[in-house]
Amino acid sequence: MNVSSSNVTVVLQYRDSVTKAVIKNVIVLVLGISINFIDASLIHTFCKHQIFYMNPRYILFIHLVVNDMIQVTVSVSLFLISYTIYKLNVSVCCALVLLTLYATENTPLNLACMAVECYIAVCMPLRHVQICTIQRTLILIGLIWTVTSFTVLSDLFITLATQPLDFFHSQVFCLRKNVFPNPLILKKRDITYSVFLVIVWCTILYTYFRILFTAKTASKDTKKARNTILLHGFQLLLCMASYATPQLKDALQQWFPKSFTDSLFICYIIVQILPRSISPIIYGLRDNTFRKYLKRICCVKSA
Repeated sequence: MNVSSSNVTVVLQYRDSVTKAVIKNVIVLVLGISINFIDASLIHTFCKHQIFYMNPRYILFIHLVVNDMIQVTVSVSLFLISYTIYKLNVSVCCALVLLTLYATENTPLNLACMAVECYIAVCMPLRHVQICTIQRTLILIGLIWTVTSFTVLSDLFITLATQPLDFFHSQVFCLRKNVFPNPLILKKRDITYSVFLVIVWCTILYTYFRILFTAKTASKDTKKARNTILLHGFQLLLCMASYATPQLKDALQQWFPKSFTDSLFICYIIVQILPRSISPIIYGLRDNTFRKYLKRICCVKSA
């Protein structure tokens, strides 16, 4: 509970003015609604046409979009709660934090799987249909959730084993380290994120360099392939910044104590919001097939 008290003291000491708080909440709310509206349109387009849910690439993409919607919805809700209700029941906060962690940690793994699928499609086109089947794609998505469950639910189990029952009925400022305060969780988090960082980056670097090499020798859609690779790489870089967010927040608090809340806001936008705005660009706008069917739905709604 000492950790929670210290965090509350920091937030109270550097809390925003009313004007600044309103501006920040409006920005976050508008961004969240905009991203979720676009993502909902993509999901609707996916569900309406069989051509998409019979293609492993689009299945992985829509899984990424669903994760984005969950992450944006919960994280924006927590952001607004931090300025309004301020404190939440620990049990409620645990559920929201766990859901956010699931969506956040699923995204880099999903992007790595999409990179592998793209690598197979470009570098082994004749075997793509045999390797990337619908059944294997669904199993892969289940494996992503299973791997994430080991890292996410372990926080809850450690907390249940080390904290008294009264702790789960108390009120705290809803942060991960307030509802999961055991020091062992912090060590586990650092180790887990480091392992994920190495595995995902090795996968990305290998597949993307092979794709780039193949794209250089191809005569068709070379420019588009390179741009897609760059967008994927940029999105992954932003998403994987979430692995370093805890250390970054601690550093920001030491370096810029007087503008700590502003630093947290910028960090939140870059790490949590911005990566979720890139997914619709990659497939929703740049992909010819998806764009064609998305235009049809938009035209029907506007008619």
